[in-house]
Amino acid sequence: MKLMTTLFAAALATLPVGMAAQAQEGPLRIEITEGVVEPLPFAIPTFIAETPEAQQWADRITQVIADDLTGTGLFRRISSDAFVSQLTEFTPSVTYANWQAINAQALITGAVSTGADGSLSVKFRLFDVFSEAPLGEGLQLQGNQNDWRRLAHRVADAVYSRITGESGYFDSRVVFVSEQGPKDDRQKRLAVMDYDGANVQYLTDGGALVLAPRFSPAGDRVLYTSYESGFPQIYEMNVGSVSRSALQVPAESMTFSPRYAPDGNTVIFSASTGGNTDLYRVRPGGSPERLTNAPSIETAPSFSPDGSQIVFESDRSGTPQLYIMPANGGEARRISFGAGRYGTPVWSPRGDLIAFTKQNEGRFHIGVMRTDGSEERLLTASFLDEGPTWAPNGRVLMFTRETSGAGGASALYSVDVSGRNLRRVETPAGASDPAWSPLLP
Repeated sequence: MKLMTTLFAAALATLPVGMAAQAQEGPLRIEITEGVVEPLPFAIPTFIAETPEAQQWADRITQVIADDLTGTGLFRRISSDAFVSQLTEFTPSVTYANWQAINAQALITGAVSTGADGSLSVKFRLFDVFSEAPLGEGLQLQGNQNDWRRLAHRVADAVYSRITGESGYFDSRVVFVSEQGPKDDRQKRLAVMDYDGANVQYLTDGGALVLAPRFSPAGDRVLYTSYESGFPQIYEMNVGSVSRSALQVPAESMTFSPRYAPDGNTVIFSASTGGNTDLYRVRPGGSPERLTNAPSIETAPSFSPDGSQIVFESDRSGTPQLYIMPANGGEARRISFGAGRYGTPVWSPRGDLIAFTKQNEGRFHIGVMRTDGSEERLLTASFLDEGPTWAPNGRVLMFTRETSGAGGASALYSVDVSGRNLRRVETPAGASDPAWSPLLP
């Protein structure tokens, strides 16, 4: 459901984005670097309830906004116990001295109201405390009461964007494989949730093994692999209606590792026919086109954001490595040259990095490298880390981590692209194969 957005206050001049969190030296700003960033302290009094029924929503919305910001590792919430004064109404001005006294660098104020028709309205302002000025315009969002979490995420995205200069990622969803049962007999079903693990909805019943779901660029459809016929086959599901259809692929072939092109219609995938595994592409209304033709295994393709290139995994050199080729097929160039085995490459939404899984010396890692293979950095290390997916803004990666032993279980984790802020994403049961959606419309 689309949410309505309204600007309701005049903006000051756009403030620049600098090297780190600033206090009295200049306007409030953060530039996220690979170094350690001291979290920026912010105050967010509970939003004002402007109608009697709005108090429950005001409390919840304030908490989600605070959780979104602190969860990045870039912000630190100041406890309300430290406040010099409490806000009792939503006004365009604040007493900056009260917030300077507790060393708040940013102040977020807001109000919530409800309508008789079940509508919910949220408005907020962001202030640079030490510059004693609003940071951007006030913003008002409207939806229904079932959308309260989305409204909170939208506010947090706006705050994040104004302070960091980057787009946010909180108002997004993740499709994944929910796992239950013992390791040797695990039930797997498709599920979708908010980026933070809330609002889990199940898309399949667990009657068949499912793997590798992937969102469309619009976030309305999901590709995934199912074993319901006894061998892997790719399906496309409409997330809203939960209706699905099989992808038109080569007859009597096993198909897997699907992914959409940036146009949202073209699909690239792996197909195994006669013992040979190659990459194929299928366009709307067309027949599958073979893009590779080699005795090696070619799999896990991912498009560049402009759709002109594909990164994929191949063992043509003897071990699984990463290669890039034109989207129409053709000569591929190898980009991974470090020790170990590389797989599951995913192109960043920004186009500058490729994330991957690496196995070396008995450990698994999530890493990133430039598109020419340079500047490889490993962000994690564990018994088994695999399958990275990018947040819509290219700042955060989510992946699967599995523990060792007969009772080992899978869970979802996220990490900043700099390697900071490793966090577990809470889910009702075990989870694997995450795929991040774009920002919701």
